[in-house]
Amino acid sequence: MSTTPVVPYAGSSDSKKEQVATMFNNISWRYDLLNRLLSFGIDIWWRKRAIAQLKDIQPKLILDIATGTGDLAIEAISLNPDKIIGVDISEGMLSFGRKKLEEKGLTNKIELRLGDSEKLLFPDNQFDAAMVSFGVRNFEYLDKGLEEIFRVLKPGGKLVVLEFSKPSNPVIRGLYNFYNATALPLVGKLLSKDSSAYTYLPESVAAFPEGSAFIEFLTSAGFKKTKALPLTFGISSVYIGTK
Repeated sequence: MSTTPVVPYAGSSDSKKEQVATMFNNISWRYDLLNRLLSFGIDIWWRKRAIAQLKDIQPKLILDIATGTGDLAIEAISLNPDKIIGVDISEGMLSFGRKKLEEKGLTNKIELRLGDSEKLLFPDNQFDAAMVSFGVRNFEYLDKGLEEIFRVLKPGGKLVVLEFSKPSNPVIRGLYNFYNATALPLVGKLLSKDSSAYTYLPESVAAFPEGSAFIEFLTSAGFKKTKALPLTFGISSVYIGTK
């Protein structure tokens, strides 16, 4: 893992957190379309697999960190919770998310708030479950963010993290790297009009401590019963931990 933080705008003096918020504000209008297009729709199945890991505890109050436009929160409605609260540092992403909730008639079940994953404005031991979808690699301080999630979970509460990883098969990895270096930034730039956002994505994935390294972060934050479930040749992974 690189010792120099990977940021969206290398020439900026803003913190990583500020740059990430700016980036997602810039691409929010195209984010959902690009997600479907660049993942060939597989991201929908990945979210279903992540949510399935929470069925055993039947959570009633769920926290969705880095909720973005609310895709994971919407998928979690299948668990029949009483309430889902989503937080994100990008008001642009939240704005599009709220429109989706209104269209789906879910505003009574899901609430989206502007918030910092590393400074969660919730009391200790509040949530039955917490989840993060493609967001932990954007934390400015990964350890601090995970410690905050641990703090707000109830004892016995469960965390599910869905994040990009790197395929172990050398052939698949070669194709994956080629796609990330060519098609992904090109299409991302053309459709989102932000030349940095979809260059940052593969760079941040490459720098992220995946697999056993991320499990160590979970363990250090206090989580137990940790495990990693690779999906689609290891292109993404679901991580699980219990308080």
